[in-house]
Amino acid sequence: MSDFGKTPETAVEAKAGYHHGDLRAALLGAVRGLVEERGSQNFSIAEAARKAGVSSAAPYRHFKDKPDILKALVMEAMQDMARNMRAVMAPYPPESIERINALGRCYIDFARQHPGLFRLVFGVSECHEGDAELQGQGQNVFGVVIETVANYLGIDPADPEAKLRAYMLWTVVHGHSWLAIDGKARQKNIDIPEDEFLRQISAGLIVPYRRA
Repeated sequence: MSDFGKTPETAVEAKAGYHHGDLRAALLGAVRGLVEERGSQNFSIAEAARKAGVSSAAPYRHFKDKPDILKALVMEAMQDMARNMRAVMAPYPPESIERINALGRCYIDFARQHPGLFRLVFGVSECHEGDAELQGQGQNVFGVVIETVANYLGIDPADPEAKLRAYMLWTVVHGHSWLAIDGKARQKNIDIPEDEFLRQISAGLIVPYRRA
C-alpha cells in the first residue's frame, strides 16, 4: 500500500506496524523500559516515541503529557501487581499461611524484577498527588492483602483487625523490598534468607491472631 495521502506521522506509524489499538500499549512498553533504564525523570516523550518506533506526535493521541503517560504506566503496574498476587496465591487454600508467604514473595519479586517501576509506583509523581483514580487502584492492590489476611484469620475483610494486620505485614515487606532494590542490606553485609524472613514475619504478625 502506498503512503500517498498520509501525513509523515501516520506513515511512520504504519511502517512501524502499529494500529490505533496497540499504539498505546507500544508507548507504555517503551516508557516502562526507559523508567527501568533511567528513572522516571530522565527521559522525554520524544525519546519514548523513538523507542516505540513512532513519530514524536504519536503519544499525544493517547496522552496529554508526560505525567499522564506515567500515570497510565502506574495504573498498569498496579493492575499487574494485583493480578500476579492472585496468581501466585491460587495454589494455596485461603486458610494456609503459605498463601500469605507467597503474597510477600510476589511483592519482593516484583520490586527486584522492576525496580524502576516499583519506585515510580510508590514515589510521588508530578501532578498525581491526590489523584482519585490512582488512589482507587492502590486501594484495590491493598485490598488483595486485606482479603488474604482476613481469610487466614477467619474474619471479615471489613473487620479493623484485618486492615491492621494487613498494614503491618505490608509495611515490613515493603520496607524490605526498598532496602533490597537499593542494596542497603548488601552494603551492610546482611545476608537475609528471604523465605525464612517471610515465615518469621507471618509467624509474628499474623498466625497468633487467627480466630478460626
